[in-house]
Formats: sequence, C-alpha cells, structure tokens
Amino acid sequence: MLFSRSFLSLLSFVALVVAEPLLSPHVLHEKRSHTPAGWTRSHKHDVAAVLPLRIGLTQNNMDRLEELLLDVSHPESPNFGKHWNAGKVAETFRPTPETVGTVYDWLTASGIAPSRIKVSKAKTWIEVNATVEEAEQLLQTEYHVYRHESGKEHVACDAYHVPEHVSKHVDIIMPSIHFDAVIKRGESTQASSHKLSNIGQPGAGLSPKTTGTIANLFTQLANCDEQITPICLRALYDFVYWPVATSKNSYGIVEYTPQAYLQSDLDMFFKNFSTSQVGKSPVEVSIDGGYAQTDYTGFSYNGESDLDLQYGMALTNPQPVTLYQAGDMEEGASFNNFLDALDGSYCTFEGGDDPTQDAVYPDPYGGYEGPEDCGTTKPAYVISTSYAYNEADLSPAYAARQCAEYAKLGLMGTTVLYSSGDNGVAGNSGLCLNSDGSQSADAVGFNPSFPGTCPYITSVGATQVVSGHSVYQPESACMDVIQSGGGFSNYFAMPSYQKSAVEHYLSKYPPKYSSAQYNTTGTSRAFPDLSANGAYYVVAVAGEFSLVFGTSASSPVVGTILTSINDARLAIGKGPIGFINPTIYSSAFTSAFNDITNGTNPGCGTVGFDAEPGWDPVTGLGTPNFAKLLARWLLMP
Repeated sequence: MLFSRSFLSLLSFVALVVAEPLLSPHVLHEKRSHTPAGWTRSHKHDVAAVLPLRIGLTQNNMDRLEELLLDVSHPESPNFGKHWNAGKVAETFRPTPETVGTVYDWLTASGIAPSRIKVSKAKTWIEVNATVEEAEQLLQTEYHVYRHESGKEHVACDAYHVPEHVSKHVDIIMPSIHFDAVIKRGESTQASSHKLSNIGQPGAGLSPKTTGTIANLFTQLANCDEQITPICLRALYDFVYWPVATSKNSYGIVEYTPQAYLQSDLDMFFKNFSTSQVGKSPVEVSIDGGYAQTDYTGFSYNGESDLDLQYGMALTNPQPVTLYQAGDMEEGASFNNFLDALDGSYCTFEGGDDPTQDAVYPDPYGGYEGPEDCGTTKPAYVISTSYAYNEADLSPAYAARQCAEYAKLGLMGTTVLYSSGDNGVAGNSGLCLNSDGSQSADAVGFNPSFPGTCPYITSVGATQVVSGHSVYQPESACMDVIQSGGGFSNYFAMPSYQKSAVEHYLSKYPPKYSSAQYNTTGTSRAFPDLSANGAYYVVAVAGEFSLVFGTSASSPVVGTILTSINDARLAIGKGPIGFINPTIYSSAFTSAFNDITNGTNPGCGTVGFDAEPGWDPVTGLGTPNFAKLLARWLLMP
C-alpha cells in the first residue's frame, strides 16, 4: 500500500529524532563468494531496466531473541513455560517506526519520490520499483545478467552496500546476491539437485539409506543389534508409557512431496508391531497442495515417510499423529513454505521467500493452483523433520531469517526437532567445503547441516547398538552405513545454554583439526544436541520389510519421547515443554541422558570428531532416558 499522509508525517518526525546523520558512508551489507552451479555471468544489465527492489526491514527486539526465548525456556527462569501467543510474538518483533523512517529517508534523500515507495501491511518490508541505474547508485553495486545452462536468465550482483546508519535497519535486499530465478525441475539435473524447494526429490538433501530387504524378521530383544523394532527402542530408552491426554496433545511429522507414505505399508508394519493400529492413518494437513502421492513408489519415494510415520505412530499410540504434507508434485516445497503455513507474518518477513530456494504458489507450472498457505496451520507441540540442507547451500541472511522463525515457534511452546545429517562431518552427498565456500567431494572443510546449526532447534544425531551387544549395554555413535552428523556452524554464534558443555569438550578433548577444516573459534553453535538410535530399523516399504539407516529415524523417535512427556504434563494441568535446549543442557538434566563415549563421525577425509564423556559433536548429550526425563519435567512448573 502507499504511505498515508499521517504516516509520512510520522516518518518525518522520526527522521528528526534519529541521532545518526541522514547520509553516511556506505558499508558492505552482503557478498556472494561464488556463482551458483549452472550459472555464468552473461553481460551488464541495461541501466534503464526496472528492478522491483524489496527491502527487508530488521525486526524489533531481534537482538533480544535469545534472551526472550530463554525467559520462557530456561528451567531457572520464573517465567518457564509461560509461552506466548501469536499476537504477542507479532507485536514484539514488528519493525520500529525508527527503522521504517530511516529506510524511507534514505530512499527519498537518494531521489526516490514518496509516491514510489510502498510498505507492506505488517511494516516488515518496503518495495520500490527502481531503474537499474538508481539501484546501482543506492547500493553502490553493478547488476549483471546471468545465464543458466537451461537458457534462463537472471539479474544479480556480487555484493551490495548501504549507508552505515541504514545498515542496522536492513536485513536483506532483493534482487541482489540471491539467485531468485525459478528453474523448473528437469531443465538441469545439476541445478535441480541444489534447488531447495525440491527437498523431497530422491537424491536431494538428507534421506534415509537401506541395505536392502529383510529375509527373516526378528521380533525379540536379543536381536536388536541386527534389527531395530519398537520394543528395542522402548528397552533402550526406558520408554514405557500409555498416553492419557491425547485430545490436548499434538505431535507433527513433516514430509515433502513427492515423499509419501503408503497405507498398505503402515498396515503391514502395524500388523507385526502394533496390531491395534491396523487401518489407522495420520491426520493429514495439506500445505501448498501437498498430498500422499501414489504415482511413484519404492524406497526412494516411500522410505522416508514410511519410516517416520510407522515409528512415530507406533511409539505414541493412541496419540493421533499430524502429517504436514508440504508441496505439490511440480515444485515441492522448502522449509520456508512449511513455516509460512504456521505463521502468516513469516510469508512477508524480510521481503518474503526467495523464489529460487522456496516454491512459488499458485504453481506457475500448472500444479497446485490455490493460494500460498500463509498462517493456515496450527503448529503441533512437537514437530519432527527428517530432512536437512547443507549450511553452505544457503546465504547467511537466508539461514538467519529462517532460524529466527524457529525461535518464535519456541516462544509459542513448540519443540522443533531436525535430523543432524548422515555423513559425519561432511554434508549431504558427502560434499565438503572449499576455501571459497563452494562444495565438492574432494574438499577438506567440514560441512555442517542446516537447520541443525540453528541455535533455536534441537538437532538429533544417531547411535547404534554395537554388534554382539544387547540393548542393556551402552550404544555407540552410528558408524554402520551412515555416520552421525555433527560439528560447528560457520554461520551461527554459540548460544549461552550450551557454552559450558561445549567449552568443556573443547578444552578437555581438543579436536586435532585446523581452521581450514572446521570453525575453531570456540564461539560457534555446536551440534547435535542429543541422539537416538539410527541403524538397522525394520521398516515396511512398498510391500516389503527393509533395513533402514539414518538420523531420519533418530529425530521422530526423540519426538515420540518428548510427545509422551507433554502428554503427562498436560494430563496434570501443566503446559508443553516447548524449546528444550536450555533445559536439557542444565545441570538438573545431566544424568537424564545415556552418555555415548564410543565412536566417531568420519567425513572429508578424516575420522571426524570423537564421542567423549559429556557433550560431544557426534552424539550431543547422549540418548534420552524417558523415565528420568519424565520425572524431571513433571517437577517443573
């Protein structure tokens, strides 16, 4: 909408009280280290062409985000468990008049007429249709046309600058360094495999692994080192519980089309391991046209969803499980598309989603023709996602924008779990980091996972029963078929809640690697936070039982344990546990986890980090002991 006369008066007033000078020296705001795969610079853009500049404004109180989240999440806080409603979240983080006014004054002082300036309803972004010449002067940059190997063209710059006094009020400007040109799946195999909205496509992102089908099915605890079934997990984690507050509780599992479950697989699994659930289905919530497709079947399409739902449902029975099925068959979806559905304000936050990373709806390719889902879905108390990107797939601004949304979910009482990765210190597909930030299989830099490195989610690594051992003996870090993802972020600072645990590890068991291999500053977010078994799962897939491996299994299993703890609390009139990290890292919970001290997480030509006593970047704090966790959380307000 256009600024009203009264709002323009307010902006003028704000400009008078802002201490900084109206114009100050420009400073670097964002820079891209390399051109994405499949793109090459073609030519300088026409200076008379028009660019729809979108300026994402910094939200108010973002510098207090961790403080505010800890206030409702730390066990020693008097406000523990006093979660916020969505209205309070929106009001607290809305950009200030000073922020809007500072950006407005910069634009007008640079020659942009007020009539050309538009502001979003939520005051979270400003849009200006500027010529390339105007944009280059505003941002002290040059715009070029880049050509994709498919023939598509896109406008971008390598870096851009804003005045120093404006910089703190701007989070992101588009178009700029971000490659927000939609490349339809199939136009380039290489590019589509890196298109984030295709996270559900076979071979993209994180996916479970299999060693094939099972000839002889074991159902006894004596065989848990060869086959993991629900009874193995209950024995491993002292997990015996029957839900009693199912109407008050909620557990959500996220899947990304074309990944989908088959009802016949669920029934096959339940017939063997949870007979009362034969014929039962998850409660499906469609997001952006998502549905449980059956046109494509087999492990590549059904393995993930079948795994997540079979164990998620069996271990929480009779708790209904919500299936968030995101994305249509043409574009699929990204994590941002899912988050848009949970929070309507997120759809436009900081300029909105990035079309190259996030699917666009209505689908321009003839898929789902309905409107983008924004704020249409209620978040469950626990949400588990068994998908992940490499941190290096994303720009720091893109990752930070998404990470802040997980903090807001925590403020509202939601526990968000993500798998930590299956390639040890390497990223998905075994990719490692080169010195310029690009990724390749022969690089030496450790490649952390995202959202696992976001300090406002709980990252879940993988363990396994040692061959020849029983479920009553200590597990090891998972090293068969997959390796537990873990390490240190290159984007996010260490949150205060894990400082003591991580510093203890770094000082007592210092890693033997250089700064060329991982972030050695000792001040970055470390992951995972905890772990659960991730090897030799028995899963019914496409009509056969298969052995399945991955942190894809670990995350939903931890989700069932936390959902059961919520059930017990809700049954006695208490609230959900919400963001758990400050609690599980606290001294009161030290003995509530099974410490894992054996194994490593190889990758990038190394053996990776070592599992050690206490927290480590292989298995985190260890695996959960349900009985101990329940006892502690029931004592909390």
